[in-house]
Amino acid sequence: MRLGLLVVPVAFFAVFFAYPVAAIVARGLKTGDAWQFGRLADVLAEPDLQQVLWFTTWQALASTGLTLLVALPGAYVFARYDFPGKQLLRAVVTVPFVLPTVVVGTAFLALLGRGGALDELWGLRLDTTVWAILLAHVFFNYAVVVRTVGGLWAQLDPRQEEAARMLGASRFAAWRKVTLPALGPAVAGAALMVFLFTFTSFGVVQILGGPTFTTLEAEIYRQTAQLLALDTAAALTLVQFAAVGAILAVHAWTVRRREAALRLVDPAQTARRPQGPAGWALLGGVLLTVLLLVLVPLGVLVERSLHPSTGYGLDYFSALTSADGGAFLVPPIEAIANSVEYALAATAIAVTVGGLAALALTLTRRGGTTAGRFVRGFDALLMLPLGVSAVTVGFGFLITLDEPPLDLRASWILVPLAQALVGVPFVVRTMLPVLRAVDERLREAAAVLGASPWRVWREVDLPLVRRALLVAAGFAFAVSLGEFGATVFIARPDQPTLPVAVATLLGRAGELNYGQAMALSTLLMLVCAVSLLLLERIRTDRTGEF
Repeated sequence: MRLGLLVVPVAFFAVFFAYPVAAIVARGLKTGDAWQFGRLADVLAEPDLQQVLWFTTWQALASTGLTLLVALPGAYVFARYDFPGKQLLRAVVTVPFVLPTVVVGTAFLALLGRGGALDELWGLRLDTTVWAILLAHVFFNYAVVVRTVGGLWAQLDPRQEEAARMLGASRFAAWRKVTLPALGPAVAGAALMVFLFTFTSFGVVQILGGPTFTTLEAEIYRQTAQLLALDTAAALTLVQFAAVGAILAVHAWTVRRREAALRLVDPAQTARRPQGPAGWALLGGVLLTVLLLVLVPLGVLVERSLHPSTGYGLDYFSALTSADGGAFLVPPIEAIANSVEYALAATAIAVTVGGLAALALTLTRRGGTTAGRFVRGFDALLMLPLGVSAVTVGFGFLITLDEPPLDLRASWILVPLAQALVGVPFVVRTMLPVLRAVDERLREAAAVLGASPWRVWREVDLPLVRRALLVAAGFAFAVSLGEFGATVFIARPDQPTLPVAVATLLGRAGELNYGQAMALSTLLMLVCAVSLLLLERIRTDRTGEF
């Protein structure tokens, strides 16, 4: 039964992920029947591409370090403090993570770019510097650290640290010797995920980096879409694939460490009101950080969407109903309906594929057989779409899914399939902890009473994981709504998605195009924010990553 559950997930990833990526690599590095792996060495020897690799690596390291520095105090506050509005604030800090990277780039362009808020107030522009990219990455990944590290921190029994202090250890020594080792795997896991997201950054760099700063993902897009240099793009894809594989392997090890035996307690027992001036100062500092890092960029984005040259109003929003600007074959407002329809279809696919995969992984948790090891290995592979070039996947769709029985290039389903690849890992990571928390004896009792495997799932698992399933669907919807890297290749000109429409408008000169990009970004931000707030209301497990 376990392997039977994996038939659909394995087939889905084989056809819509492995096959397109392999086809792109083969198209670029294979001549006749011979592989030209020497091209890989040639690419790595080119000074311009070495600079791209160097910038990609060091900006990812800098973004990761800066994110940890800014977010770890927030992780402590959310784990240990109880204060009014905590759940709302938790949702607010998570909004940037579910926003499309195009919207993140647009928000920081409105804040830091030419004619932006800082430019008007103090004549300060950062869009031509690396600081804009780093700040946008911290904005995007703040929630990764807060939820990953804070989720475990909230479950650590504070009495262990208190016992160390009673034995004579200072506050810092007790934290360093008791709490920090327990938090180590969570901090490492969060750092690795932040590094992965920033190492493969595309939308943010495309908007804020300009011609000066280029990451590996952005260079793959340039080599593929603009220069048609598939051999170079294929070589860079292999480099990125190797790096992402190594990151995910280490991340899987940290996940196993986090699942190791720890003395965990109910988070409700560890949270308390801030104590003393230092506690309130820390809470105030975190609130100020959220205000400056999260709310100010989003507020500036909304303000720019309402501020045409004639004064405040809805002119930019009204212009979205007309195609007279020439950027699209249809009015830009239609991108909203297109995106919602695509995201709903992608959500259905992601929940089906991810749900089956999560159930299979649950049933093989304690298995040591070859089949069990295969399933757990597949768990790591499920994360690959988050790190492997979405540009490569999108272009791979165009050159592989063009012949019967999978001639899908003219079909609308192509976009949801690409978006579902990104949604599946979130479904698995959301449902897996809840499924594993179900008492196995309940399943065994139902089976002894004669229930079929399907009825066991329907009568035992489903009632217990219904809310987790809704949360998983919500996250799949949000990330599908904002997928950009693959969609930019396969979205039809008469059916643009919101992220593609925003990028297209930003790529055209003129105040009206800029204003419409701000207006579309605001609408997309509102949809994502409302979706997340609804998820926070229905979720029951407050300790997981997402």
